[in-house]
Amino acid sequence: MSNQQKPAFIYTYVCNDEERSLCRLEMRSFFGKDDASNILTSSIKIDPNRSPFMKERIEVLYEGNSVEDILEQAATLDMGESTFKVQFAKIYEPAPNEKIGYQERLKIERDIGWKIAGEADMKNPDQMLCIMPLKGKWYFGKLQKSEPIWLHHVKKPREYSTALSTRVARAAANIAVPHPEGIKAIDPCCGIGTVLVEALSMGIDIVGRDINYLVTDGSRENIAYFGLKGEVTTGPISEVTENYDAAIIDMPYNLYTHATPEDQLSILQHARRFAKKLVVVTIDTIDDMVEEAGFQIKDRCVARKGVFSRQILVCE
Repeated sequence: MSNQQKPAFIYTYVCNDEERSLCRLEMRSFFGKDDASNILTSSIKIDPNRSPFMKERIEVLYEGNSVEDILEQAATLDMGESTFKVQFAKIYEPAPNEKIGYQERLKIERDIGWKIAGEADMKNPDQMLCIMPLKGKWYFGKLQKSEPIWLHHVKKPREYSTALSTRVARAAANIAVPHPEGIKAIDPCCGIGTVLVEALSMGIDIVGRDINYLVTDGSRENIAYFGLKGEVTTGPISEVTENYDAAIIDMPYNLYTHATPEDQLSILQHARRFAKKLVVVTIDTIDDMVEEAGFQIKDRCVARKGVFSRQILVCE
């Protein structure tokens, strides 16, 4: 059986019901499709550390109709100088009416480990390997677990209560710029920089701007606090002169800067002038306004937290 099998990658996800809509919009942005389950397959390579919902990525080496098929192929794998550990996937989908108990999972891990040429290390391996049943087949490959980098950004030197959570901000940045290479982005109403911190930490080329010098000072402080570098300027959105591939706008709505409908329309019209794509976060329904500004809504979701909800619109 050839090693070059499809899918190239298997991604596993974890999110709660309130986050499901946002999680699936992020999936569609990365992969051009989503999945109602917690497992998605794709030929597209995404660093699992980027997503606040992605838990693991398996780079598929072998596939088969049974564990025996995988064992046969694993016998050809030579890890060389690298130590390894085999793990049964935490999230998997067995065939209908198939149950795989804990002891059986351990046995499968051990059996595969014995077949592989190389040194096993249960505590600190150089390479994690994973086996997973999915939709009637078995897959085996290199495992990368996600690191919740966004968790380190929760506590900032400068904060205010209505700022986006780091999880929503990180997902919004991914939705706006799923594939960063060659993409220039802007957050022209950046506030204290919650989106900027997440985007910069993922290597997205983004600049920030806000009309309020107090929050741009806070944004610069937050960016520097996490050892990141990014440009933040002070001034109205009307003075943005460069063109960008994508813009991310969390519509102003806190006590001091609540945007009137006229303000919101003006913000959208200016974004249309300098950005090809816009991801807008809003607590109001602004579909008509978005279209009046010259955008078309291509995709959307609702991010909920208790009784509070935000709409996230993908506009082009």
